Amino acid sequence: MKYLSPYRRPLIRAIGFAVMAASMAVAIASLRAEQPPLPDKPFAEHRIVLQLSDNDPKKQGLVISVAYNLLKFYDPDKVAIEIVTFGPGIDLLRPENPNRKMVESLVAQGARVDICLNTVDTLERESGKRPEFIAAATPVQVGVAQILLLTENGYTLVRP
Repeated sequence: MKYLSPYRRPLIRAIGFAVMAASMAVAIASLRAEQPPLPDKPFAEHRIVLQLSDNDPKKQGLVISVAYNLLKFYDPDKVAIEIVTFGPGIDLLRPENPNRKMVESLVAQGARVDICLNTVDTLERESGKRPEFIAAATPVQVGVAQILLLTENGYTLVRP
């Protein structure tokens, strides 16, 4: 092994640290790439995730009311609203639900409404038929994981 002059040792050490930092940056970027993208609301000052896991018409109405009130209170560009449905809560997104038009109106105003595919898959296994849901619904694999992702990215969880 050759002798390294004292002047080259810091340079080699710096190069080693740079390679290690670049490797870590690539690893972190690949982890982030696996997460679903968050809604594109670049000017949102407030971020709210509303959880709906019940098939109670009163709770469905309350979630819709909270979303509408937030859109009215804040400029729709200043608030990011995501309603995550899972379990019995996905009934809000069925085509025959009486709240369908209000849900579609919320989506037209920039809110996002998620449906848990784990719940859909479970219902399909139990009934032998895949349940239908409205086109305005955004499928997510795991509803609770979506809530966790959103809260980790600055959203406030509200469960009316």
